[in-house]
Amino acid sequence: MKIGLVIYGSIDTLSGGYMYDRRLVEYLRAQGDAVEIISLPWRNYAAHLTDNFSFRLWNGQQAARLQNFDILIQDELNHPSLIGANRGKHPYPIISLVHHLRCSELRPKWQNDFYRVVEKKYLQSVDGFIFNSQTTKGVVNNLIGNSLPDVVAHPPTDRFGGAISEKEIKERGKPALSNAEGKKELHILFLGNVMERKGLHTLLEAVSYQQSALQIDVVGSLTTEPEYVKEMQEFATVNGLSSTVHFHGSLNNQPLIEKLKNSHILVVPSSYEGFGIVYLEGMGFGLPAIGTTAGAAGEVIRDGVDGFLIQPGDSHSLATKLQIMNERRDVLVQMSLAARTRYLAQPKWNQTANQIRKFLLDMK
Repeated sequence: MKIGLVIYGSIDTLSGGYMYDRRLVEYLRAQGDAVEIISLPWRNYAAHLTDNFSFRLWNGQQAARLQNFDILIQDELNHPSLIGANRGKHPYPIISLVHHLRCSELRPKWQNDFYRVVEKKYLQSVDGFIFNSQTTKGVVNNLIGNSLPDVVAHPPTDRFGGAISEKEIKERGKPALSNAEGKKELHILFLGNVMERKGLHTLLEAVSYQQSALQIDVVGSLTTEPEYVKEMQEFATVNGLSSTVHFHGSLNNQPLIEKLKNSHILVVPSSYEGFGIVYLEGMGFGLPAIGTTAGAAGEVIRDGVDGFLIQPGDSHSLATKLQIMNERRDVLVQMSLAARTRYLAQPKWNQTANQIRKFLLDMK
């Protein structure tokens, strides 16, 4: 197949959505398909909307280059730029790859009402969907009454290879008395770009209530929402958490693996997740995950079994969960082993990507 993929910016951007796109491209190319990346420039939402007056797929300067595709995939993140481009008869099917809808995120109702109108127009302009979760599929179906062809294909969770051993998990769960007060330390990992939607403020508020000994590693981009990052760093300083909360910026490969191996629990209390790939990645290292009831985290986390689900913003409930994990190391180890089991039960990416490819072959 000859396939086009429309994204914003670089395919190498560090985020769960871009990793999904990148791994899909790698898989398709490995099967002998030709995949061309069509990159539109990152700007603000209003500027992206103006693309509808100029960017076209079927005519203009790019037409000759783009006419030879068998199928075109568009990352739904690009929706504000593509409504006009998709208008009219398509020379090949357009498939929208939907990670989550912008209008599902937590923000003032009037803003989401506007985004909902724009996204609905975009979603009605395509011929089929790749969804990353049943939750995302349900949201889209509720918005447009979808009867178009689709496939639900969960994101890849195997970039770090197999799970760590049960022995390593049990050893790590022992209460090491390594701080000045001789208290048990719980090592918490927050993994995600530091932006308001990911809920770092909820974690820091929960930690500020604690008397327990905690260490928090914050791993993720510090440049996506710099004002929010500054606010979080100031919160840590004002609340006496400077020696507890450590901001590392983005990490990858071995440095990230070391953080995952040396943590006890993963906490990413997002206001919304279209799937939550990070929870499963952490489970491969035996980390119980704490997410929220908003979005698709519940498709990954079994509340009280391999993690916890809290209401978005409920820092008091989160503080209680963290105290339990630190004081009851038997519970921590039990949930850590359950997290490992959950990770091993997840279908491998090659199986999932093969589903997508079969879907695309049927659509071309």
